[in-house]
Amino acid sequence: MMSGLEAALAGASSPSWSHRVRAGHDLASFADVPEAAEALVGLLLDGEDTAVTRQTAEALARVGTVASVRLIALVVADADDGQADWMQTGVQDALARKDGVLEVAAVCGQLVRDPEEAVRRGAAEISAWTDDTGC
Repeated sequence: MMSGLEAALAGASSPSWSHRVRAGHDLASFADVPEAAEALVGLLLDGEDTAVTRQTAEALARVGTVASVRLIALVVADADDGQADWMQTGVQDALARKDGVLEVAAVCGQLVRDPEEAVRRGAAEISAWTDDTGC
């Protein structure tokens, strides 16, 4: 029998967009696990369905850990404008549903000092998104 992590990893490569969305939700809490992080990056950059990008970003923002927000920051720094827009929408959806603005903003404050330049750029962009929520 497959574990939850194994099943979610398998779902991340499904041809079904709804299975990939579920995988993004299920993997978000495992953002610190290398295999999950790799799959989450692929889901954030999903080239077939913007719902996968949006909902994976939302799930990662809802988790709100350094590892989960770092993945969004890493990816958004090099994403095309369309992907970045859907990630922003997903993050703002998460922030609108809970008191996550302070958590995400605090994590971004830590990530602007990350050794990786792409993460620093992405964290600055996400910080601007939290400012856009009006909180």
